[in-house]
Order: sequence, then structure tokens, then C-alpha cells
Amino acid sequence: MRSRYSAFVLRNSRYLLATWDPALRPARLDLKHDKTEWLGLQVVSTEAGTEFDSVGRVEFIARYRIHGKTAELHEHSRFRKEGPAWLYIDGEV
Repeated sequence: MRSRYSAFVLRNSRYLLATWDPALRPARLDLKHDKTEWLGLQVVSTEAGTEFDSVGRVEFIARYRIHGKTAELHEHSRFRKEGPAWLYIDGEV
């Protein structure tokens, strides 16, 4: 989760797509012109997601500013493990 947040901060579309479940990821993701300023990440809770698990959940709050207004994204995300990598499946806001 933290690495994906960092990728949003750095506008690293390539990493985000690579860590997204292939069955559910968008065909492309262009963040070059995204005006979001990410301000911080708080991981609220985790469920499973250890090296011995095949699935995991993360609840997080990401604070951001866009067009001068501060807001937050509060999401419950699902991940699955494929080999050594964790892939983002989806999330409920």
C-alpha cells in the first residue's frame, strides 16, 4: 500500500499499473497532468497480508490537496499475492 501511495505522489503510472491485478487494471493511466498534491498516508488497519497469506486488506486515509482544497480519500483496499508481489484488486471508498 505504501509503495502505491508513493507511486501516486511521484506520478509513476508504470508502477501503479504493474501492481494492479491484470484482470481489473485500466488499459492506461496517465498522471502527467494530474494536479493532486498528496499530503500524507495513514494506514488505519490491515487484515492478513503477511508473507504467508495469499490475500490481504488495508484500510487507509490519504490526504491530498487539489485546486487549493484539502480533502481525504478513505478506502478499504483488497490485494492478492502473485509470486512475491502484492497486486491491488479494488477498493471501497
